[in-house]
Amino acid sequence: MIKKAFEMEELKWSKSIFGSKLEIMQGGEKVGNINWESMVGAKAQAIINGRYFTLNREFFLSKLEIYDGNSKSLLAMVMVNVFNPRSDVLINGKRFELEIKNFWQSRWSWKYNGAEIVTFTSHEFISKDKGTIELATPMNEEVEILILLGLFVRNQFILFMLLILVVLFFVIV
Repeated sequence: MIKKAFEMEELKWSKSIFGSKLEIMQGGEKVGNINWESMVGAKAQAIINGRYFTLNREFFLSKLEIYDGNSKSLLAMVMVNVFNPRSDVLINGKRFELEIKNFWQSRWSWKYNGAEIVTFTSHEFISKDKGTIELATPMNEEVEILILLGLFVRNQFILFMLLILVVLFFVIV
């Protein structure tokens, strides 16, 4: 029997820059979303491939958590540092590494054993935040969690950058 090689999948995501809802699409079909309580909210509800999740951010940008939406059990937690482009998360006993590729956070990825398995790219920033998610591994529970955490991290970085711009504006004016 010949094993078929995995074909890379691509998802698309979009969010209004001042909105509280992010949508995830695959081949023109909506497969998930994240709904924040407010634009700067620390809590969000998410769904991907029919599974429900709750996301929570503690303090400003430091600790992000994802919970099973039904059982309320903690699935993963990642500590994010704006000044460190790498963070780790444990899911089902496996260590995944988040790597921010550049200062503007327009490219970031999750790695497993040194290989990129989920890569995010942002294509716009002014009026709408949107981009792609490339999967170099088949979709499973861990990948779903990584996708949601990766998009949640992105939203927190955007809020941080907007806060810096506002502070700079008032300092200059």
